[in-house]
Amino acid sequence: MLRFILKRLFYGFLVLFGVITVVFLLFNVLPADPARMMLGQRADIASIEAINRDLGRDKPLLTQYINYLNDLSPISIHNFSDSKSYFYLDSSKYKPYTRLFNLSSTKTLVLKQPYLRRSYQSKAKVADILMEAFPLTALLAVVSILFASLIGIFTGILCAIKKDTWFDRLAMFFSVIGMSLPSFFAAIVIAWFFAYLLGEYTGLNMIGSLYTIDDFGDGTHLTLQNIILPALTLGIRPLAVIIELTRSSTLEVLSQDYIRTAKAKGLSFPKVILRHALKNIMNPVITAISGWFASLMAGAVFVEYVFDWKGMGMVMVDGLGKYDFPVVMGSLLFISLILVIINILTDISYSLLDPRVRMS
Repeated sequence: MLRFILKRLFYGFLVLFGVITVVFLLFNVLPADPARMMLGQRADIASIEAINRDLGRDKPLLTQYINYLNDLSPISIHNFSDSKSYFYLDSSKYKPYTRLFNLSSTKTLVLKQPYLRRSYQSKAKVADILMEAFPLTALLAVVSILFASLIGIFTGILCAIKKDTWFDRLAMFFSVIGMSLPSFFAAIVIAWFFAYLLGEYTGLNMIGSLYTIDDFGDGTHLTLQNIILPALTLGIRPLAVIIELTRSSTLEVLSQDYIRTAKAKGLSFPKVILRHALKNIMNPVITAISGWFASLMAGAVFVEYVFDWKGMGMVMVDGLGKYDFPVVMGSLLFISLILVIINILTDISYSLLDPRVRMS
């Protein structure tokens, strides 16, 4: 089991390394000049050169890449004596950090948080921006996948039990529609129908985040109802997939010999499902749920933008609109890390449920 986990961790590291390289190269060959974006209309040559020197953009691309990897690594090498060095241990960038031991008279090995640079627009640390937005995206994804999982598993099992009835056909019809709807289109339709047309009956808003600022009242208010429509929109596609997958898995399991044996022993049908069939039904479903959960974390951009949900999707859209490359790069890397971690946890959980995975 330990070998299996180490192997998955190594593969995850390779994936992250590839993503970091691609993201760095992609955003460093774009024609936009961050110095001009930071200075605006009053940019002059001396100021532009000073900012580019501060950002390290006057250095060769390979040097910038090595420094980028050094900044992202939790354990990195820095110069602690020369403040003009490109690899200088700047406390304003890397704080908090711990110096492990000196490698030479000028270089030291440092344990620190990964440094994702600063926003070109707000000058705030990208890590701080992401940490503020991530809980909202995580909450939206968790609520969406819980909605899709609970309803999808129950509906899928019921469809298998009532195969070829009107309920089964109706559920499969809506499942196909759910898989066919793009998220941005579904978000617009759901916002228009439930908030614009039926807003006076449902009490739901077309836009709004988890917290609402009352300019004329007493500060910030928690508005949980604002999560209903984006969570519903984000959960439609995984719901459709989980229904079909659970249905097909249940039909396959119910045809096995051990299920017929359990029935022959006189066990009631609910006990047969819960005690004997459910574990084998859930194997492929858990894999699908975990994969979709990772996708929801990464794919909430359009839904958050339509509903004005202040999560990582909005951060990425704003960063792209303002050519704020560090924010966009940091968001992509953070989402990639989440995807890798969830996939590793999925492999481990699936191997616990089915030991044949470890053997293969």
